[in-house]
Amino acid sequence: MSELIEKLNWRYAAKRMTGETIPAEKLNNILESIKLAPSSAGLQPYNVIVIQDQVTKEKIHIAAPQPQVLEASHILVFAAWEKINAQDIAKYIQLIADTRGISTESLAGFQNSINGGILSRTEEANFQWAARQAYIGLGHALVAAAVEQVDATPMEGFDAKAMDDILGLNEKGLRSVVIVTLGYRDGEKDPLSRAKKVRRPHDDFFITV
Repeated sequence: MSELIEKLNWRYAAKRMTGETIPAEKLNNILESIKLAPSSAGLQPYNVIVIQDQVTKEKIHIAAPQPQVLEASHILVFAAWEKINAQDIAKYIQLIADTRGISTESLAGFQNSINGGILSRTEEANFQWAARQAYIGLGHALVAAAVEQVDATPMEGFDAKAMDDILGLNEKGLRSVVIVTLGYRDGEKDPLSRAKKVRRPHDDFFITV
């Protein structure tokens, strides 16, 4: 069994955490993995709010009343862009040009393609698309956390409007879509930490054509 598969078998959605702080290097590796996640057209139409402050965690606990929220070292809130406009796309095109040392004119065809695809859709359709990109980042976070031997618990069942109000996301043009608590499992309080992982059998899960 490869080292990666061993670590993915080790990971689970911890139900209780110890409150121990994650080393900065491990946290930075997890965040960097999210930044390196792929997204459609490479636009990365979401932001990740990184929360360590305990007072803010207590406020978030109102919107997401799970013990991990208070016991985690950090909380990551994945927030999708509420709207996407031509200026956002132009900024991205400029970033490509600056990063690769090329002219924006050489990217005109690519920019027109993105504009045609994104700006022709409704704002809600674009938000849902952006949210799906955020979930790709979430996947990277969970795998990276496992590699770093950090527990990561994804959560959807929270009051998104309350979360947005608490963090002032609306003013930033963002809407929360999913959160992840990062920390270390508390085996004494969480008996599931020792339970066998349950997954569908290989032949039932994969369909080969």
